[in-house]
Order: sequence, then structure tokens, then C-alpha cells
Amino acid sequence: MTEQKFPTGVPEQPLIQPTQFDPEDEYRPEPEPEPLPPSWMNGSFRIGIHTSIAGSYLNALESARKLGCNALQIFSASPRMWQGGSARIADVDAQAFRARRDELRLGPLVIHANYLINLASEQRMLQTRSIQAFHDEIVRAMALGADYLVVHPGARGEATMGQAISTIVESVKQASKRASMGGLQILIENTAGMGTAVGARLEEVGEILAGLRNLSVGACLDTAHLFAAGYDIKSESGLASTIGQIESSIGLENVPVFHVNDSKIPLGGRVDRHEHIGKGKIGAEAFARILRHPRFGTAGPEGLAGRAFIAETPIDDPGDDRRNVAALWELAGLKEQAPEAEKGFSMLTAALQKKIAIHRKSEKKRKDSAETQRTPRRAEKKARTMKSGIRKSKAKKKKRG
Repeated sequence: MTEQKFPTGVPEQPLIQPTQFDPEDEYRPEPEPEPLPPSWMNGSFRIGIHTSIAGSYLNALESARKLGCNALQIFSASPRMWQGGSARIADVDAQAFRARRDELRLGPLVIHANYLINLASEQRMLQTRSIQAFHDEIVRAMALGADYLVVHPGARGEATMGQAISTIVESVKQASKRASMGGLQILIENTAGMGTAVGARLEEVGEILAGLRNLSVGACLDTAHLFAAGYDIKSESGLASTIGQIESSIGLENVPVFHVNDSKIPLGGRVDRHEHIGKGKIGAEAFARILRHPRFGTAGPEGLAGRAFIAETPIDDPGDDRRNVAALWELAGLKEQAPEAEKGFSMLTAALQKKIAIHRKSEKKRKDSAETQRTPRRAEKKARTMKSGIRKSKAKKKKRG
């Protein structure tokens, strides 16, 4: 019986040897879209003030809103004590903060690091503690969705300036090594030049940034510190000269935040004492010149989008904070564009002012009491020294005789 063949309807195809893989045949997914810049980087002017986190991180946001700000600076924890453990922020608190900030369209968010951190310290224990504390600052800043983290360089002690700058660079590298930085940028702040503080000269800040070129870093320049360190930003010619020095040592494109503070200290006084805007040695006219200068602006082609001007002015009386923010908007020539402030609001309430006054009075009384107790002991010691001197003098005379 012969084998019967049934037509398949499909023409026979010759066998083809597999060809080499063509990379062009690989599936290529569409690239992820570039994230849009935050709303505060739209070229609008950004003015803020340092607000308190007392009670809740959310309180800082509400204070900024009520004071007529569209940017703000906060501490992420107490700035004058070492934090126990890592002092992390609870996820629920961080999420609530980020959500409310988005609603209020506040930005940028600047966090100022702990004052005790000394990244330049030559004392190994203090340096290690500072590195850990700064690492924790980075972690908290990331949790809150901060844009910038400002830190003072520190004091060099007996070290040379070159040694101190190397120590600062290494300390920042160590602190950021185990941290996911994301969009956070570290800003090195200039100093007034008190004692052995590093960063009074713009060249010193520039050298630190150069050593950290592989990290996301920049500078925060404080007007009161510049003035106290000897940079004459008060006069028109002095401001022009200072801008030239900023450009040559740091680059204005690397200065996204200015701390705008008047100074109680005259030019070159090398002491850090902030004053209300227009009430100090720098003066209102100079601040108007600074805030309206195209190189310090937030719009192109000369300005930097998103640049913020943050006040760290004192609050001596209720309403000082609101008045300083209003002064900045007015001196910038943007009073009509300023967010509406809540009439009568101040972070310093009358009740809090009374509480602070009582505390200061109590502290003064304690210090006076301690001084009173020391005075008799000092008098007694002085009397013993005098008697000893008299006895020695008599003994010498007797010996000569």
C-alpha cells in the first residue's frame, strides 16, 4: 500500500540556518520622561525666613505661609545639642510635611545643620561625632524632601588653613558616603571670621567646593558674615568688587541661597551679630541694591532660577519676623507680588515673649549668684597672695640685712 500524501496548502519552505542576532531587533522601551523642575524654579523671586519646628514640623510650614514667604529654612532637630541615636523622622511625619509643603507651594526648603558640628576639628573624637551628626542631618533632610542643607565649615584650632580645608573635605565625603543624596545639595556657608573659623574668605569656601567637586555641593552666602569679614557690600563699588570675587572664587551659579541679614557689627568687625533688615550697619539702601542686582536675581540670563533669600533676623518683639519679610519684598521692589501675610501673626507671641523674659531673668539671677559666691573666694585668694608676697619681701630684706 502506497503512502498517501495530503496537501497542506502551505508551500514547502527551505530550511534556513539561524542568522546572527541583530541588536536592532531588540525591544527598546521608551525612555523615562525627564522630571519637571519644581514650581519654585520658574524664575519667580523667592523670599523666606527661618521658621520654628517647635511642636511639629508642620508648624514651620504654616509659619512661613502666615509670614508672607514663598520659601523657608528650618532646623531638622535641636541645633544646640547632640542628638541621641540617629534622631530619625517618623515616616508619617515626613510624608505629612512633604504633602503640606506641596499644597502651599513653598520652595526651596533649606535646612540648617546643627551648630555643634565642626567638620574642621583636629580633635578626632569631635570630628567623628561631627561626621555622624552631619550624616544624620543628610538623612533627615532627605526624609523631609529638602532641597538644600547648609553647614558651617567649622573652626580649625591649631591646624593650618590648608590642613583644615582638607579635613572639611574628607569629613563631608565621609558623612555623605552612606547616604542617598537624591536631589539634595550641600551648601557650605561663609563665616564672619570669629576666632579660627574657616570660611571667612571666599577663596576658602571655593577651595572646599573644589575638593568636593564629585558631590552635589554649592555655597550659601550670608550678608552679615560677608560684611563682618571685610567685604564692603554696603557701597555700590564695594558690592561690584564683592560680586567679582564671588565669581572668581566660587561662581554665582553655585550660590543658590543667600542668608540676608543686616549686621550689628561694622565692616570688618569679624563678629557674627545679626540685625533687622535696614536697621544695622549695612542699611536699607544696600539691601535694595543687592536684592535688585541682576547677578543676584532669579531670572535669566544673569540670574539663577530658584535662588532664595532667607532672613535669619532676630525676633525681639512680636511681629519682627513678619516686618523683616515684608521689608525684603519691599526692598526687592516686589511688594505687590508678595504672598499675603496674616495680619498680627508672629512666631514670637506675647506669651512666649513673657516666658523668654522670665527665663532670661532667672538665668541672670543664677549667674549673678554664682559670681557673688566666687567673689569672696577670689578676694580670699588675692589676700593670701598679697600676704605671701609681703612675707617673701620681708624675708628677702632680712637676708640682705
